[in-house]
Amino acid sequence: MTPELRQLLGNQPFTRFLLARFFGLTASQMLMVALAWHMYDLTRSAWDLGLVGLFQFVPALLVTLPAGQVVDRWHRGRIFSACVLLQALTALVLVGAMGLGWDSRNLILALSVVLGVVRAFQMPAQQALTPLLVPSSLLARAVALSSSAVQVSVIGGPALGGVLYAAGAGAVYATCSVLSLAACALALRVHYAHQAAAGRAVSMREALAGLRFVWQRKVLLGAVSLDMFAVLLGGAVALLPIYARDILHTGPEGLGLLRAAPAVGALLMSLVLTRWPLQRHVGQLLFAAVAVFGLATVAFGLSQQLWLSVLALAVTGAADNISVVVRLTVMQLETPDEMRGRVAAVNTIFIGASNQLGEFESGTVAAIWGPEVSAISGGLGTVLVALLWWRLFPTLAQRDRLRG
Repeated sequence: MTPELRQLLGNQPFTRFLLARFFGLTASQMLMVALAWHMYDLTRSAWDLGLVGLFQFVPALLVTLPAGQVVDRWHRGRIFSACVLLQALTALVLVGAMGLGWDSRNLILALSVVLGVVRAFQMPAQQALTPLLVPSSLLARAVALSSSAVQVSVIGGPALGGVLYAAGAGAVYATCSVLSLAACALALRVHYAHQAAAGRAVSMREALAGLRFVWQRKVLLGAVSLDMFAVLLGGAVALLPIYARDILHTGPEGLGLLRAAPAVGALLMSLVLTRWPLQRHVGQLLFAAVAVFGLATVAFGLSQQLWLSVLALAVTGAADNISVVVRLTVMQLETPDEMRGRVAAVNTIFIGASNQLGEFESGTVAAIWGPEVSAISGGLGTVLVALLWWRLFPTLAQRDRLRG
């Protein structure tokens, strides 16, 4: 273990927050697996699977920029705690609905709205909190280590959710509530020197300041928009219940394996980046990673074997992790602390567009032309985006180091 990594792990506020994120995201991943399989059990509709993503994205889009201003003014740890507490309450509502026989398509869509709003506050808070807990010299390693913990939860969450789903969706939802409450308790013990934002009134101009900041800095704009369009086109997560049941002929356990596969690849890559942080040619590596992500998505779309599908998804996870580490580290290093919440909110919008709106896009194309066409065309579109962004953002493509 290197001295830098030992110093990072000895930082109690950071390690507590790392554990809180781990428990909270594990619960979230289990919840997403259960909601997707539950919805498909109820409706057998690719359109409804897409709606789950859309119903999370639209309300999040409406509140994320104001949420960024809240994050810059209030205690970020307390905001994160409140978000995971609401996630626990959402899971408990689902437990009660299952017990009373009230579970329905409309309930799942309504709770998807709640989860979307929660994520709009949670993601800026957790992104903007990390730089306050570690020195800037350790930030790249902290981002990579956080990514490792996140990927472990993304691996374990879907796998555990798939296993527990055999006992019923209620068992998954109950476990989610327990893990979310544990995350809340840990986050409440994360202390740092919080300073309330000086005197600017809450206003739409202040809420939009993060958007102006990113727009004026083409390196940031290129990085976040590249990730958004790549994952929007190439993300196949919404199709996994269809692939698991109808193409690969497996059950909830197979779905959990498919959901976990990208995280396995991302975990391996994040461990590499924790030990050997990116030093040179970060722009070229970023674009190469996005292109590989697209090609691996095409391979997934063509596959009719579970092992090959898992392998292709693992490659997408490894490639995406390089993009995540580059984007988040550059963003944190180039943003002053008083702006980090609002800039993180902008990043959250881009992530939401790439994930939730991407799920809607994939589900819609799959409903019209079939899941194979959706995955293959999306992967090819991702490769084209990487080529186009190379021309549109030459400063990003030529970037040598994380710190400009």
